[in-house]
Amino acid sequence: MQLIVGLANPGKEYAETRHNAGAWFVDVLARSGQIVLRHENKYHGLHGLAQLSTQSCHLLIPTTFMNHSGQAVRSCMDYLKISPTSLLVAHDDIDLPVGTIKLKFDGGDGGHNGLKDIIRHLNTKQFYRLRIGVGHPGKGEDGVVDYVLNKPSKADRQKIDAALEPVYDTLPLILSGDIAKAMQKLHTTP
Repeated sequence: MQLIVGLANPGKEYAETRHNAGAWFVDVLARSGQIVLRHENKYHGLHGLAQLSTQSCHLLIPTTFMNHSGQAVRSCMDYLKISPTSLLVAHDDIDLPVGTIKLKFDGGDGGHNGLKDIIRHLNTKQFYRLRIGVGHPGKGEDGVVDYVLNKPSKADRQKIDAALEPVYDTLPLILSGDIAKAMQKLHTTP
């Protein structure tokens, strides 16, 4: 893995919303590696180079709005000459219970507009996704939009934060390409 992207909407008003769960993950990686993410115009986002495990890896939080995430991801990948199969996109997922983490390769956008835009810009679905469960409001489409653009309860946020810790522990496996073993560790409940 050469690039880890945390999907988000820019601005303080969105920072703590469920839709920014992908950025929370990249923030955890940056803090644990004492990496300062700096705005890079050429990447349309906050970027840093981290030494994770024994490998270096680029971190990116797009500063475009969610629906335009593909622009930032494509710009960064083109500039750094990174292939889609070396990309991991961390994003919120309403189809998973709060605090559930799933790692997968390939697949559709699951109704997530950030993923939809990345797939459109890359012209492929063949990249890795770290799905971060934020729960489902159980309402129609309008209810979903309101739900992801609001803050989770304190208890739900604690569940999400706690679920991200084991991901950091499996990062050496992810970065080295041992995805099957990483999936086994992440998807097995203790």
